[in-house]
Amino acid sequence: MAEIEQSPPNATVAAADKFPNVSFSIWPPTDRTREAVKNRLIETLSSPSILSKRYGTVSREEAVEAAKLIEQEAFELAGNAVSADDDGIEILQVYSKEISKRMLDTVKARSGDSAVAPEPAPATDEPHKAEEEDAGHPRRRRARKTESVADDE
Repeated sequence: MAEIEQSPPNATVAAADKFPNVSFSIWPPTDRTREAVKNRLIETLSSPSILSKRYGTVSREEAVEAAKLIEQEAFELAGNAVSADDDGIEILQVYSKEISKRMLDTVKARSGDSAVAPEPAPATDEPHKAEEEDAGHPRRRRARKTESVADDE
């Protein structure tokens, strides 16, 4: 049997000794990362997507302004949530969730201002009239039969 080689428990300490000038920080994001987030927001808001199919697209100019505001507010809110024992992962999750939430709020508010999205038909347990008529048709009754040959054995 092959033995699994495990790194010694002090591997992270040894790596830190080898590279004392290297540090890894997940929060706060660099300006380059924040700019990339804003560019992605602009693209998402102003391009055809699943989001735009439901709420409509936003003009490029509006998307630029909205992206700046969304990212800035999310960054500030996440920055206020920093704790001393946080490794940055939780704060990054807060930042990401806030961006998503605010982007959705923005498109919903905008679609409410311009045109109301069509509401889905209410779900009911009652069959529609067309379904009732189909159920009475002999050919369709046979198609609905789902018994398996294996069940008969």
